[in-house]
Amino acid sequence: MMRTLFLIGLLALGEPALAAAPTRLTEPAVRDFVGRQSKAWNAGDLGRYFALFAPGATFTDQGRAKDGRVVPYGTSTLAEARAQTRRARAKSKVAETTLISRIEIAPDGRSARVVAGEQIVLTTAGRARHLCAERVQTLIATPAGLRSKGQTDTYGPCR
Repeated sequence: MMRTLFLIGLLALGEPALAAAPTRLTEPAVRDFVGRQSKAWNAGDLGRYFALFAPGATFTDQGRAKDGRVVPYGTSTLAEARAQTRRARAKSKVAETTLISRIEIAPDGRSARVVAGEQIVLTTAGRARHLCAERVQTLIATPAGLRSKGQTDTYGPCR
C-alpha cells in the first residue's frame, strides 16, 4: 500500500514536467516561431528576440561572391550578437521581411531546419540600403518551448 502511494506521488510530481515537455514539431509551430522572431526584431524588442535563442546559439554572417564562393565574415556568440545589435541599432533603423522557403523537420520531430530569404532595409542618417540574405537556422524543442541554435546569414544580390 505504501509503495503504491509512493508511486502515485511520483507520477503526480512527474506529470507537470511531462506536460511541459514539447511534442513533435509541426510546420505551423515552426512558422509561428519564425513569425515571433520577426515581430520582435522589427519592433526593436531585443530582449524578446534574443530570448528565442538557446544559450549556446551562434550567429554567422557570410557573403556570396559573384563566382558563387561563400566568403565568411565572422561568427558571434549570443552575448556578442546582442551587444553588436545594440550598437548597430543605436545608429540605424532595421526592418526585415522573412520569406520561409523550406522547413525540414527531423525524423524524431525534436528539431527543424528553416531556410528563409531575408529582405532587409537598413536606414542610417536618412539613407536606406537594401540588402538580401538567405538565413538558415536550426530550431530545437526545449522544455521552455522552441529555441533557435543560431543562424547563418549569407548575403548576396537581391533578386
